[in-house]
Formats: sequence, C-alpha cells, structure tokens
Amino acid sequence: MALRDRWPSRTAFIYAAIGSAVGLGNIWRFPFLAEKFGGGAFLIPFLIALFVAGIPLLILEFAIGQKIQKGAVDSLASIKKKLSGLGWWALFTAFIVISYYVVIMSWSLIYLFASFGVQWSEDPESYFFNNVLQISESVDSIGTIVPAVFIGLLISWILIYFCVWKGVRSVSKVVMWTVPLPIILLFVLLIRAFTLDGAMIGIVEYITPDFSALFDTEVWIAAVSQVFFSLSIAFGVMIAYSSYNKKGSDISKNAFTVGIADTVIAIIAGFVVFGTLGFMAEQQGVAFDEVVASGPGLAFIAFPQALSLMPFGTIFSILFFITLFTLAIDSAFSLVEAVNIVISDKIKMKKQYIALIVCTLGFLAGIIYTTNGGLFILDVVDHFVTNISLIVIGILECIAVGWIFGAKKMRSYINKVSDFKIGAWWDTTIKYIIPISLAVILALQLKREFVENYGGYPDWAILIGWGVVLVPLAIAFSIPQRTVKSTT
Repeated sequence: MALRDRWPSRTAFIYAAIGSAVGLGNIWRFPFLAEKFGGGAFLIPFLIALFVAGIPLLILEFAIGQKIQKGAVDSLASIKKKLSGLGWWALFTAFIVISYYVVIMSWSLIYLFASFGVQWSEDPESYFFNNVLQISESVDSIGTIVPAVFIGLLISWILIYFCVWKGVRSVSKVVMWTVPLPIILLFVLLIRAFTLDGAMIGIVEYITPDFSALFDTEVWIAAVSQVFFSLSIAFGVMIAYSSYNKKGSDISKNAFTVGIADTVIAIIAGFVVFGTLGFMAEQQGVAFDEVVASGPGLAFIAFPQALSLMPFGTIFSILFFITLFTLAIDSAFSLVEAVNIVISDKIKMKKQYIALIVCTLGFLAGIIYTTNGGLFILDVVDHFVTNISLIVIGILECIAVGWIFGAKKMRSYINKVSDFKIGAWWDTTIKYIIPISLAVILALQLKREFVENYGGYPDWAILIGWGVVLVPLAIAFSIPQRTVKSTT
C-alpha cells in the first residue's frame, strides 16, 4: 500500500486549516452580526458558542480524519458502514458551495482590475448590479452569460487547480503565501481605517455593548450559526486535511489554534469594516445605519463606496480586493481538496487528473451563476445549503461520534496524542449540547421556510433550494457502502 502524503510541517497544516476557516464570512458576515445584535455584547454569545460548539466540533473532525487516515466518506464509514452516506452528503454539499463561491471570487477579480481608477466611484450600487452583474429584473429572467463574470470564473478555477493539482504537496506550498498575505493586508487596512476621519463613529457602533440583546434568542442562534459556518465544519474539509497528519499530532492544540485565529481575524475585520464605514457616514453627512450593509452589499457596494471617498483610494481598493480574493481562494481550494481526497482514496488515479476533473465540473456547475439572473439563484442555493444541509450534517456527525463510535472512546484517543487534555465536558457537548442546539436552530429555520417563501421567491425557485438539499442527500445514501478499516 502506498504511503499516505503528509503535511511537511505542523505549520503547513495550521495554515491550511486557518485558510479554510477564514473566508468571506469573516469580512462581510461577522461585523454585520455584531452591529445588529448588541455590538460588543455579541462577543459574549459568540465566544460561548466558539468554545462550547465550534472548537469541540473542530476537535471532532480533526480526530476523525487523523485517527482513520482517510477522507470524510471512508472515515465515517469506518465508524459504521452506512455513515459513508453522511460523508458523501458532506462532499456533495461542499461541491455545491464551491460552485457558487468561486463566482464571488470572480466578482473580486473584476473589482481588483476596476480598482485602477476606482471605476465604480460615481455610483457603486449601479456599477455592481448593472456593470458587473448586469442583473436581470428577477429570478424569472435568467438571461445570458455575463462575459466578464464568466472569464473571472475561468481564471479563478485555473488558479484553484494549480493550488490543488499535487494534493497536499501543492496546497502546503500555496498556503504559506495565501494565508499570511491577506492577514498582513488586513492589518494595513486596519491602520488606515483608524486614521480616517469619522472612523470612531463606526468603531463605537461596532463595540458598544447592548446587554439587553443577550436576552434575545435570535442573538444566540446567530452566534452559534456564525461559529459553525465560519470554521468550515460539516464540509468534510477538516476531516480531509487532518487525515494528512501523523496519528500522533496534537489534536486539541491544533483545534484551539485554528478556532481562536479565525475569531481574532473576524474581530479585526470588524474594526476595518466599521472604521471605514464610519468614515463614509461622516463624509456623506448621514447616520451610520444608512451606510451599513451585509453580504455582497457590504463587500461590493458599501465598502467600495467608502474606498472611493478616501485619499489614495486606488491603492487601498487594490489592497482590499487582493485581501478579499486571497481570503476566498484558501476556503475555495480547501473545499475542492476535500472532494479530491475522497476520490483519491477510492480510485487509483494521478492527483493532477482528479483535480482537473473536479475543477472542470466545478467550473461547469458555476456557469449558471454567471448569468444575468445568477445572483438570485446563488442567493436561493446558499440559503438552503447553509441553513439546512450543514446543520443536519453537523447533527449527524455528533451522533456518529458521540453515540455510535463513543464520545469517551474518541476523547481517549484525543487525549493520548494531545498535550492539552480535554475533559468529560467534551462528551456532554458532542452528545447533547451541540446536536440539541443545532436541532433548535433547524426547527426554527424550517418553521420560517413553511410560513413563507424565502426572499419572496416564486415556488419554482424555492424548489431548486430544496433540490440542492434533498437530491444530494438521496444520492449520497444510495451509493453502495463498503467497510473501511483504519490504516496503521
């Protein structure tokens, strides 16, 4: 049997895991949630969720991959044969996410080139929707492919291919540049944000605590959701990455390092975003609430508008979109590598060919999002995948390890290889706290889905959303299973 590839160092693994965890959500989701849910007070439920749910789940996924030395499918199948379906579902979900995630990278590339001369300065909103996306009136009009977005998608996939084409060997080299670079750039943008007139308007909004928000259940749900999705859990990524560790690698230390690093970067990003938006509010003479935004609206409308107003706007626009693109590409190729590893475990084929096939299929799957109505489809698919598929996969992972394999048994292995020993609290968290918390979130989400159509979309669009959840689920659990033994 051929020897399994290894990370050249612990640093390479940590960089890769941090790169996967830190992505677009750190820039456009965390700051918005903090501002919306009590400012500085949001850090309380967020940090509780991080240490009670996020890091324990990260420990779980690191442990599965490292102990079994396989990708998500075979690692879960080694616990119980039928659980291979859970692994396949996680991989299909990762593939669906990557198909539209790379389209957002394409937008970032377009803006990177448009930063020369700050081409959006006259009307950032119109530039994004009419010039870049060339968006149609509604989801009922898909329209045609937008050439610039299509070309950006192709370039992004070519770059991703060369990040993963040699598996862990190429990934370990790439992350040594793509992980520290955006963090350095983020600190440059942080310094710039603090020196802008009016920056404190936004920063005060960001950090001022409203402790009454802690009594709102929606705040706690938002905190758990953000932690869960931010750490790349339930995609099979962390299982895949950890399978390239030696069996004696320190699991606890690795998980805490990745989890805390991801959180610190998200908090820093919040200062960058809100300091800059505070500057924009003062420049325009409007209330801060009028300039704050979330999601694509923050990254491609509000923030670019602020950049166009500041001195040396071209330079800082280039820095911002390089930061955005490099943050995104680490998360992107980690999802691709999670799929590649499973295929590599299953069939004898050169890694270059596997990567080429997966990247080609990912590119083809992403073409629908490059159309005039692509943003609407992206919105629907993302909503259902992140709010339903990932939550259910997380619940099932906890059941698989906590109840079927045995939380205590897994904890024994974790403590055997870790300097920092975890106690029986981990068993309780995996068996009860996380699955119950996620089940509550799922129940509330399903209630919303059946009360009214998400975003006011027509029934056929909502059916697409349910399709990206149920079709991969059905296929995953219909794939023939085989018993897998842990490698020595």
